Amino acid sequence: MTHIQKKIGLSGIVLLLVAVTGIGQPGRNPKIKLVNPAGTTGAQDRALWVKSLYKIAYPVVHNLAEGTLKKNLPLEQGPSYNLVVKDVTYLEAVGRTVAGVAPWLELPDDQTEEGLLRAKMRKELLQGLKNAVDPANPDCLNFKKQSQPIVDAAYLSHAFLRAPKALWQPLDTVTKRRYIDAFKSLRTRSGAYNNWLVFAALTEGFLRYIGEDYDPVRIDYALNKMKDWYTGDSWYKDGDLFSMDYYNSYVIHPMLTDLIGTLLEKRPGKVHVTAADYETALRRMVRHAEFLERIIAPDGTYPAFGRSVTYRTAAFQVLGQVALMEKLPEHIQPAQVRCALTKVFSNMYEGNQNFDANGWLVLGFNGHQPMMADVYTSTGSLYMATLGFLPLGLPAGNKFWTDPPADWTSKKAWSGQPVKKDYKVEY
Repeated sequence: MTHIQKKIGLSGIVLLLVAVTGIGQPGRNPKIKLVNPAGTTGAQDRALWVKSLYKIAYPVVHNLAEGTLKKNLPLEQGPSYNLVVKDVTYLEAVGRTVAGVAPWLELPDDQTEEGLLRAKMRKELLQGLKNAVDPANPDCLNFKKQSQPIVDAAYLSHAFLRAPKALWQPLDTVTKRRYIDAFKSLRTRSGAYNNWLVFAALTEGFLRYIGEDYDPVRIDYALNKMKDWYTGDSWYKDGDLFSMDYYNSYVIHPMLTDLIGTLLEKRPGKVHVTAADYETALRRMVRHAEFLERIIAPDGTYPAFGRSVTYRTAAFQVLGQVALMEKLPEHIQPAQVRCALTKVFSNMYEGNQNFDANGWLVLGFNGHQPMMADVYTSTGSLYMATLGFLPLGLPAGNKFWTDPPADWTSKKAWSGQPVKKDYKVEY
């Protein structure tokens, strides 16, 4: 990836954002009215993506940096919530937010308005990551009680793997050691017999990546079970039974593919994967991205089915990651993914229906709909929504952003344009 060479259309927009909403200013929480992206350029689309992601992530990142996350994060829960909310919701908010913003923060610094905004968030997040494992800080997070931290330590690990130069390497030695110890402490617990196996494995994979002792059994067990649970045409079961939901995108494909890729790197310890394993995982993820691109309707809506629909735009993590990796199939142009997701983000984040008066996400799919929350869903859980924004890790000069607007598959199909026939794949 190259350095960003010029401004990307944020001039005026971001300045107005700062002046009117106080975004990025101490003690001010962003309340943003986004513009309709119809007919916009790639630069304007990117500006909307940046504003949307910042709008979501800012309360978590800023409060963590200030040591006020536990003070200010709402503790809203679904009607059948069955966890100890104060033990889990804060780490959920942090791990999920950081995993989504990581590729964007990994971009090099520049003097554009976006670059300055990005640098400000990176600085606050690094302070927040230090606070999160400092026993003397009021926002020190729980890794040692309950099983849920297995999940969100994995999202933190994923963030460190996605942005090692921005988020891991700058941490001081004491803070790094505290994260390492926290991740190792998770070995005293087990979780659900489903996608949770991948969570535990990815954290161990990160420890291996940085040269620490790791548990190969957790890695091998997860890899072997995911092989058993593959059903075909890019779909994995989530345990012994198939579930029709977005967990293949929320968790399975991105974490599994990146875990195998990490294991292939030359690090101490025996590796139980091959380049062929990685190629298979990647091809399955690319195929799943095809499904996700096709389910985005011409008006930018998509189905609200299955568990955890309150994670909102995390449903498109696979599509975003494949775009970020520049591995989209030839018949799916980067611009059509950009335009489709821009329309989705406009629907979700153009207004404030998904935010409370202080800018925190509310329980629901598109609005305050607490009845849609699962038994494990609280406010912190919702910050998985950031995972839909991974292509912001592509520089503004990348064709994803510079190509002219393009219709996505369903928009082509419903307007009588030629569309490639879809058919199953076998790998």
